[in-house]
Formats: sequence, C-alpha cells, structure tokens
Amino acid sequence: MDDFVRDKLSEWNLSELIYTFKGQVIDKDSFYCLNDKDIHHLIPTVGPRSKFREKLKSLKEQKTENPEVVDSSAQACASTSDKSKKGKRKLDLQGESSQWPSPNRRPRLDIREDILLSDVKNIMNDVHQKIPQQDNKLNKFLKKHIDDLKTDKREVVGVFGRTGAGKSYLINTVIGERNLLPSGTVNACTSVMIKVEANEQNSKYEADIEFITKEESADLERDEEEGRDEDEERDEDEERDRKDIVEKLSVLYGEDWENKSPEELMDVKYFKEIPEFLKSKRKMLTDETAEGLSDKLVMYTTSKSEDREVKAKRWYWPLVKCVTIRVPNNDLLKHVTLVDLPGSGDCNKSRDKMWKTIVGSCSTVWIVTEIKRAASEPEAWEILESACRFMANAGQCQQIHFICSQSEVSCYNPARPSIEPRAFILERNKDAKEKLVTKFKELNKVTKYFSDESFTVFTVSSYEFLQKTVLEPVDTEIPALRKFLQGLNNCHSVTLNYVKGARGILSLIQGASRTDGTDIKTDVCTELEQNMKDALHEVENSMEETHQVFEKCLSEGVKKSESSWYKNLKSVIKTKNKKGSSFHRTLKCIVQHNGAYRAKKGKLINLNMTLSSFLTQSIDDKFKKTFPNEGECGQFNRVLDLFSLNTETMRKNTKYKDVKLQLMFLSTEEDKIKTKLNKIIRDRKKTIYSSLMTTIETSMQECYDVAKKIKGQGSLEKIRTTLTNHVLKSKDVMFLEAKDVMLKDLGVLRR
Repeated sequence: MDDFVRDKLSEWNLSELIYTFKGQVIDKDSFYCLNDKDIHHLIPTVGPRSKFREKLKSLKEQKTENPEVVDSSAQACASTSDKSKKGKRKLDLQGESSQWPSPNRRPRLDIREDILLSDVKNIMNDVHQKIPQQDNKLNKFLKKHIDDLKTDKREVVGVFGRTGAGKSYLINTVIGERNLLPSGTVNACTSVMIKVEANEQNSKYEADIEFITKEESADLERDEEEGRDEDEERDEDEERDRKDIVEKLSVLYGEDWENKSPEELMDVKYFKEIPEFLKSKRKMLTDETAEGLSDKLVMYTTSKSEDREVKAKRWYWPLVKCVTIRVPNNDLLKHVTLVDLPGSGDCNKSRDKMWKTIVGSCSTVWIVTEIKRAASEPEAWEILESACRFMANAGQCQQIHFICSQSEVSCYNPARPSIEPRAFILERNKDAKEKLVTKFKELNKVTKYFSDESFTVFTVSSYEFLQKTVLEPVDTEIPALRKFLQGLNNCHSVTLNYVKGARGILSLIQGASRTDGTDIKTDVCTELEQNMKDALHEVENSMEETHQVFEKCLSEGVKKSESSWYKNLKSVIKTKNKKGSSFHRTLKCIVQHNGAYRAKKGKLINLNMTLSSFLTQSIDDKFKKTFPNEGECGQFNRVLDLFSLNTETMRKNTKYKDVKLQLMFLSTEEDKIKTKLNKIIRDRKKTIYSSLMTTIETSMQECYDVAKKIKGQGSLEKIRTTLTNHVLKSKDVMFLEAKDVMLKDLGVLRR
C-alpha cells in the first residue's frame, strides 16, 4: 500500500479498511482499477462498502476532469513539511504571511509521519507565539484554533477473565514488562480495576490509586451485619458472599472489626499508611523499576500473596476503586489503555458506575480463559453475555478477542505418543479455535449485537513466548496481539487531521493579509448561507425520520412492558431455584443496592434491567443500525458525511478566486466539525440507550428505600409485596416516562 491509498481511506473516514487494503497490496494504480466485484470482496459490510463506492466514483470523475488532481492530505504535507528545516520564521499577519509555503505545493511523501507531525506542531507553536498580543477577534480566533488542533487518540482494551486465568501474566508479556502486574497470586482482588497506560511525562513507573468513599466503606460493615443471622438459611452463593465480606473486613482491620461499630472502624489508627483515604484524595506511588512499583502496589490490588514475600501488615484492596499504572517508554501503550476488569460490575455503586463507563469506552475486549476449559467453562461466556449490552448499544466495542491462555499445557498426547509436542499443541489450538467460533455463534444474546467477523480467537502461551522451550514465538500468538495493539496505536488519522487543520489555519492567515476580494464577500456569504441551509434541511429530515421510527418502536415496548410487568418482576423476586428462606438475603441485597446485585461467583441480578427489557428489546435492532460501532456508516453519521458547504466547488469557480484561501480554511473547519460531531454522537448514544434502565431505576428508588427498612419476621414477603405494589401503581407512568426521556435525549442531538 502507498501513501495515496492510505490517505484516501483516512480522508473518507474509512481508516478501519487500511489493513485490509494493505494486505491485498492495493496501490494507487490498482486503487483506480477496483470494480464492484473487487470492492465487495474487500469490504463485506454494506455500510462502509456503499460509502467507499460513492467516494471512489467521485474520485474517478475528478481524475477524468483534472488529471493533475492531488489528494488533500498530500497537499497538507507539502504546505508544512519544509518549515522545520531552518530555525524559526517571523510572522506578520499584515505583511509577511506570504512567506508561509503555499498549501498547494507538491508533497514530500517520503517523510515519516511522526517526524512530520512533530515538524508541523513546531511550526504551529511558532505561529502561535508570533501572533500579536493585541486583543482583537482575529488574534483570539487564530490562537484558539491552533490550540484546538491538539487531540489525543486513545483506544481502550478491556481485559476480562476469572481469577487464575492469566490476565496479569498476559498483560505483562504483551507489553514487555515482565514484573509489572502481580501474577500467580491465588486470590487476586477482582473488584479492583487496573488501568495500564503510557507515562509520557517522565521515565518513572507510577501508580495512581483511587479509593472508594468513607460512606461506601461503611457498607461492608452494614452488609456483614445483615448477613450475621446464624439461624437464617443461606444458599451457596450467599454463604460465599458472607465469607467474602468477612475476608475484606479481616484483611482491613484484623480481628478488631467484630466488636466495632462502623464509626469506630473509621478511626485514624487504621489508616496511618493511607491518610489519603480519609481525606478523599488519591495516593501516588512511584518507582524506578516495574518490579519495585509492583511490590509497593501489591497490598492495594491483591489479597495475601502465596508466591511472593510482601512485608505488609495490612491489605487495603477492599477500599480501592481503581488503580492507574503508567509505564514509561512503551510504544504499545502510547495511544492504548489496557484495563484489567472484573467480570460483571460490582455491588459498590461507584465501582459499578466506573465499570460501566470503562466497558462502554472499550473499542476491543479480551476475554481470557485457560485453553483446557475454554469451551466448557461457563464463567467466561457469562462474562461476555452480561457485559454485552454495555459494550454494544451502550458502548463502542468493535471487536471481541477470546484469548485461550496457557496453550503450552498438556503438550503430550498418550493416545498419539509419536506426535511431536509442537505439532500436537498447534493441532489442539486449531481445534480449540473452531470449537470456540461455533460456541460463539450459539450465543444469541451476543450475536444480536456482534457479527462473526468481530469475533477472533487467540491461543496464547506467555510462558513459551518467554522461555521458547517448545513453541516458536509466532506460535504463541503474543506477536499477533502486539501487532493488534500497534494497529490501534496507528495515529495516521490524528496526523492527517492535525496537518489538514494546520493547512487551513495557514490558508486563513495568508488570506487575511490580502486586500483583494472585498467586493465579492457578500456573494460568498450568501452562497455559503444557502448551501448551509440546504444541507441542514437534509440533516433535519433524516433526524426527524429516525425520531419517528424510535417513537413507534418504544410505543410497542411500553405496551409489552405494561402487560408483562408482573412476569418480569416475578422472575427476579420469586426465583424457582431457591427456597424462600435462602432467597431472603439475596432479595435484601437487591433492594439494598437499588435493584442490582451480583454474588461473588454468581450471575448479575438486575431488577431495573429486567423491568426495562421490553423497552430495550423494542429498539435494539434499530439502535444498532442507527448508531453502529463498526466504522461510521450509521444513519446520523452518513447524513453528516453528506453535509457540505460545497467549498471545493466554489474554489474552482473563477468568480471566487480571490477568496480561495478562506474557502480552503472553511473546508478544513467543516471536516473538523464533522469529526467532533461524530464523537459527540458516539458518546451521547451511550447515554441515550442507557436512559431506559436508569429512568426505571429512578422510578423504583422510592420503593427500594422503603424496602431497605423492612426487617424481622415475614420480611421476605413484605419486601415482595412492597415491590409488587409499587410497580402495579407506577406501571402506567414509569414505562411511558422511560420512553419520553429517551426521545428527549435523542432530540438533544438535533440541536
């Protein structure tokens, strides 16, 4: 692939196709030769394919009309690349602006992108410094637009998996930091979210520890008190939860907690090493080495380690909400954040909110499980199913990677003693991939959101990648995961947008220094205003059509919710799998945590989600098509892409030759605004989709508060009755309100 093809795909907001075209060795000549059959083979998804076909058709027409046409990205490179050769240049907005190189000069395509971006940034910093300090509109305008050029591309990869699956070992190996995250511990604290990203400020290893609030820590004692009744029958999940709470209190306070009140447990003596917790501040740890930071961090992220010596009298992981680790000099993390996540959120409200936010921001998720139990282990698949809705319509996930760890285990087959270990492992890995792909296709709750193309299986051996005893490095598929992260770090779109934006600003500066063209300003403004009015009319029509479709779908959802509310409610508060006495504490936990509860190793129970299920089901398909995570081919994105002020056509008109530079600036501004709007749509669509469940939760809050106070004999039935009566009384308003809130949020996008 040459720069021409790559630049065109990025310019057309189809950068996700770059690797496909590169793999098929598409250069500029073959790019122009692509026919419908070739395009269908290269781009199987309809949205991007139709968009690409129209763009290519338009480009071919331009080429026929003007063989000298040069792509805009290349021109942008030319306009700035030679500015970094010698020192700083002077800028005089009134006289010397013509010294800046012409945006139409031919490009230097041999320059490396990182060098190009650095050069252009230096130029624009120089421009910023040379802008006169006079407080006038033009100077302010230019400074603001130069500042706005700075953007940071950040991709989030969520890493899920049960304790012992090898997540930490995998992350350490992939990023090349062998001793960073503690691995091999028996009881890793799955409630602590760990972010791993680049440290671009200094050369030290840093950890930023965020704690839960003091009020939330008191919930541990409250939960323990509620589960203290020895006469109350508990099922396996509830007993496990009880032990989990006791363990957390014990590692925090030793044996002192049993006879202490929540207020006494807030005594300063328990927090001498973490005064930041009592002050609601973050704690920072630093070290020169990864291993040194890991030793300092272990008491905040894991329970007592059995495979390493840690001199800690206290363990603070029950109080930790999130840890952000910053690694110096690591190119794989430059624009990527890896997040070690618990499987299905958390009962702690702030942790759960953060979990949903992070999962919703993941462009890719890695589900890690041991290869020997990959297909049969339910937990990995349950994690995927429970997180799916937050990754899809309420998120921005595009790819799911199912990573089978420890692929070197059991490399001897007694039934076939003659087969070599490497051959056996590779054969077993291939068979595992086929089984897992088949298993994925059977997950209806997941495949309704994600296509087969978004699911990839990796059979990984971190041990073999490091030790090289049986497998070649490529066999371990660690290089494949590194290559994937390198692809996410590709900031070609960032470079292109910055250079195009810089080109527009320099064009405006040159245009501002000219006195000609004043006689046609009125004509230019009139035509631009009419073009904008026409384009906005198309946008408004499309958004109104979408609004009407969603209103129709939600109306059906409201009817089903109103007629089937009791069935949904009963499925949560009267479970068939548990006796009344053993379900007592589970239901109390559900209302105590405002409708959502997950046992330590059980499935998530979410009454709010269940009650809103018919509403979300009514819009799922339409929502996915309107706001797709794959590429930018959704209805809103498509209509924005078609929006145009027609500045390119106006620039070709000799009537406007004296304002060509100003029109060039408007063209780059139009692209920048479209990029910003696409990001706004991507972020707001998560809130829009989630509003159905959050509105139901708000409507149920009064009921939960009442149910929390119910205690004593017969409390189970009293809680059930309270919940049932509230939904019965509220059903005619609650579901309709959820519909109205979502439509209102959708309407905000129109303004």
